Amino acid sequence: MRVGIGYDIHRFEDGRPLFLGGVEIPSKKGLAGHSDADVMIHAVCDALLGAIGAGDIGEHFPDDDAAYKDISSLKLLSRVSAIVLEKGFSVENVDVVLVAEEPHISPFKSKMRENISKHLGIDPDKVNIKATTNEGIGSLGRAEGISANAVAMVKEME
Repeated sequence: MRVGIGYDIHRFEDGRPLFLGGVEIPSKKGLAGHSDADVMIHAVCDALLGAIGAGDIGEHFPDDDAAYKDISSLKLLSRVSAIVLEKGFSVENVDVVLVAEEPHISPFKSKMRENISKHLGIDPDKVNIKATTNEGIGSLGRAEGISANAVAMVKEME
């Protein structure tokens, strides 16, 4: 068994859709980024890549490559899942903490779990999603953006 951690943060930007966990969330502003800026999926990708010792999301999908402009982060997650398999590992579980003053994600959590599990080829009960606020402290507390932390466990296949 191996464990990896992932972290991502993006600031809000007017005029963009907001994607979290592969779900478009109704919002007046989205997150700034080269892809769809889904912080939750990006943190999961980094956790998985870390667990298998394969670098980070920026190495595999650089933000100066036009091929990834506005790409769905779920496509990146599918590619990371393939890398995990190519390296001889299977995904055991993923746990995510989203830090945001807004939006409230409770109505969307089951769809987020479904999206992540589908793109990793694992059961939804192996994906856990939690959310918290920053209690008004710092840039996240002022609702200037959203961050996500993720932990992933992988198992070497025999």
